[in-house]
Amino acid sequence: MFLRDEDRIFQNIYGMKDRTLAGAKARGLWDDTAGIIGRGRDAILDEMKKSGLRGRGGAGFPTGLKWSFMPKESDGRPHYLVVNADESEPGTCKDREIMRHDPHTLVEGCLVAGFAMGAHAAYIYIRGEFIREREALQIAIDEAYEDGLLGRNAAKSGWDFDVYLHHGAGAYICGEETALLESLEGRKGMPRLKPPFPANTGLYGCPTTVNNVESIAVAPTILRRGADWFAGFGRQNNAGTKLFAISGHVNQPCVVEEAMSIPLRELLDKHCGGVRGGWDNLKAVIPGGSSVQCLPSPVCGDAIMDFDWLREQKSGLGTAAVIVMDQSTDIIKAIWRLSKFYKHESCGQCTPCREGTGWMMRVMDRLVTGEAEIEEIDMLFDVTKQVEGHTICALGDAAAWPIQGLIRHYRDEIEDRIKAKKTGRVSAVAAE
Repeated sequence: MFLRDEDRIFQNIYGMKDRTLAGAKARGLWDDTAGIIGRGRDAILDEMKKSGLRGRGGAGFPTGLKWSFMPKESDGRPHYLVVNADESEPGTCKDREIMRHDPHTLVEGCLVAGFAMGAHAAYIYIRGEFIREREALQIAIDEAYEDGLLGRNAAKSGWDFDVYLHHGAGAYICGEETALLESLEGRKGMPRLKPPFPANTGLYGCPTTVNNVESIAVAPTILRRGADWFAGFGRQNNAGTKLFAISGHVNQPCVVEEAMSIPLRELLDKHCGGVRGGWDNLKAVIPGGSSVQCLPSPVCGDAIMDFDWLREQKSGLGTAAVIVMDQSTDIIKAIWRLSKFYKHESCGQCTPCREGTGWMMRVMDRLVTGEAEIEEIDMLFDVTKQVEGHTICALGDAAAWPIQGLIRHYRDEIEDRIKAKKTGRVSAVAAE
């Protein structure tokens, strides 16, 4: 059972239609936005909770619940909505498609979500490399202002609302919500200790909610079509539709909106023309962006693409960036490349991450060439456990998990390479 076209929230994700305000209105956006806001904060929060929407940025925290953490009454400080558009996770390329081709979904979502949390301003923090996306989004914001959909009495709702677009400088760490706030305030992007949490002390010391682009962009459609409609897709606790970004060794890499809990094989066969060389040629899949553990091919046949099933496999849905690797892949080298990325992007604030990411990468250097000792495999796994869960933000976890997945599922390949190096056998040594 595949998602029908009429049930897709993002009707222009491929840019085949008009992305201007006129085109967006023709697709049903900005339709009685004032009526949605007229329901009141509590009604909107209840509907969002009922929809079962979980954050689409990776963590999967219930969106309606997150919005409800904002103080009900103002203590004199303004409230802020901050949209995390710093899509920097390797393999992830869904939010950029929203901003480039369907930007009004996000702009309208900002107004609705901002009202629900008592905010009169939204800041969209966009990744440094996203030049064209920023231009498209800024045009959409300008159009909304010109049409009276933003600014004073936004969309004739009686609510004043402004949207500001802030361009980052391309640092991965600024995708972490508190590092993003630091960067937005003009400081070096380094995560903050919690508590205090952003809902109490966030941007400029004021109550703030930080949400992913997709989480905000789907809100108006959910409120228009009803929580029950959205909750009708996917398994229990994994509701709704989701953008999947599929790359790697498939015949047709793509970004596609599908129902949550779709089987992985169905997703790849239906939308990507299958695995390159056929399903039997599959070696591994990273199901949720580079920071989650890979799934070996025997597990992939039964894989269900949602938060809970993947967590049971010690992996995760993350951003739903599906990276497919066939039998030609040097899996050890692929994971080494990810460890190099996390070492480069660590902000250096926490000792386990600052020292551990470099240490793990240097051991991975030797595993790739087979120059390590077999005892080092267990030592490396032990170090990943010392990094995981011992840092202010999740970058330490993100660096540790891919390596844990490699050792858990492909230990025999690592050992073969080390033995081959010692005996001078060439066949098992790293690909160039």
